[in-house]
Amino acid sequence: MSEDIFQGYKGPALEILKKFNVRVWGQASVSTTRGDFQGTILPRSENDDDMHIVMKIITGYNVGIDVANITEMKETGYKKANYKIPEKQFPVTPGLPKVKLFGTGGTIASRLDYRTGAVIPAFTPGELYGAVPELADICNLETEKLFAVFSENMGPYQYKTLAIAIGKEIEKGVDGIVIGHGTDTLSHTGAILSFMVQNSPVPIILVGSQRSSDRPSSDAALNLQHAMYTAGNSDIAEVMVCMFGPTSDEYGLLHRGTRVRKMHSSYRSTFRTIGDTPVAMVTRKGITHIKENYNHRRKDKNVIIKPFYEERVSMLYYYPGMSPDVLDAMVDLGYKGIIIIGTGLGHVNKELYPAIERATKKGVHMFMTVQTIWGYVHMFVYDTGRDMMAKGVIPAGNMLPETAFIKLSWVLGQTEDPAEVRRLMLTPINDEITEREPYNGYLVYQGGVPEVEEFIRKVHK
Repeated sequence: MSEDIFQGYKGPALEILKKFNVRVWGQASVSTTRGDFQGTILPRSENDDDMHIVMKIITGYNVGIDVANITEMKETGYKKANYKIPEKQFPVTPGLPKVKLFGTGGTIASRLDYRTGAVIPAFTPGELYGAVPELADICNLETEKLFAVFSENMGPYQYKTLAIAIGKEIEKGVDGIVIGHGTDTLSHTGAILSFMVQNSPVPIILVGSQRSSDRPSSDAALNLQHAMYTAGNSDIAEVMVCMFGPTSDEYGLLHRGTRVRKMHSSYRSTFRTIGDTPVAMVTRKGITHIKENYNHRRKDKNVIIKPFYEERVSMLYYYPGMSPDVLDAMVDLGYKGIIIIGTGLGHVNKELYPAIERATKKGVHMFMTVQTIWGYVHMFVYDTGRDMMAKGVIPAGNMLPETAFIKLSWVLGQTEDPAEVRRLMLTPINDEITEREPYNGYLVYQGGVPEVEEFIRKVHK
């Protein structure tokens, strides 16, 4: 057998494929000391070890099989897989709302590259209809691929381009907008669009998926359906993130773009509203409001687009024993704004005081947030907080650190006047600062506690 049919395999793994005459993309049955498997032999990542065979089993999941446990292999067929979903022309149905889908990349618009083992942004928005034909029953969809990047590569250029594109679609009379986006920085984009796109007459929904489209447990299809339904039918005309509520397929949640955070690296129910409740629940059939106060859909096409962004803004996560040269370095590099993420009610050690004073004298705008995720900055309580305020640090209420970072970048893109920066930062635009947190805005339960275990048994995760 030629080497090119053993893509990525080497060492013992390559030898065992040769021994049993099994090819990559071959359908095979594999007997091991730990059980039998049936499925398709997949290419190996170029950087993976040489001791495992990778197989997509009949359930659709990928498993790694230790070659030391393999006793027999037999190829039963061969068909090279093509994981690319063809684009389809979306049908137009009279009476359904018109929704615009912007593609930016991410897992909701991606496939798995078995050569490298990486998830790559390869699906165009049009291909999403090929993957989720149910969308045709929800809306009349028009798609546009703005970018094809993972969410960690989203930045000022993408933010501005997206905001301007949204404004143009609203002016054309679209009923709602959906943005396909990677989940890792979904909350950052939700925050910046809340500031760059104001007074929208239609819903603007950011949606992603925790698991790629080729996985049986992918949440991409259902998240898309929920997002499309919301964009086309919801009365809530705000920037929101739409993702799974529980880990099951029961419903999605709509989170305000300024108060949402990704809380788990792999759970499908990873997104949570912090310090408040979600705006609403959504299924493929309807929306159940949770909050009573929200911006309502309008029939006009008026929207305010403010695509401003200053890149010389950073975040400083305080840790015990932090040296002042960390802050000094930011100032020396020309940073104009810094969000400090302090301990407790908003504290840092006294060793940082001289660096804070130097930063203030050089015109650096500094705002305090808290590491606790939930809760408010209270810098009047202890001497440390009062000392820092006297040196120029401004408390930012209960703004989430990443939201404060995004907002300061947006504010400094418009002005560097200290009084105006302070006013804009502390004037809420869409609940990035709230007067109070509701009692059910902070819910963190501990496993193992009897009442929690009883709740989990009766309800679900």
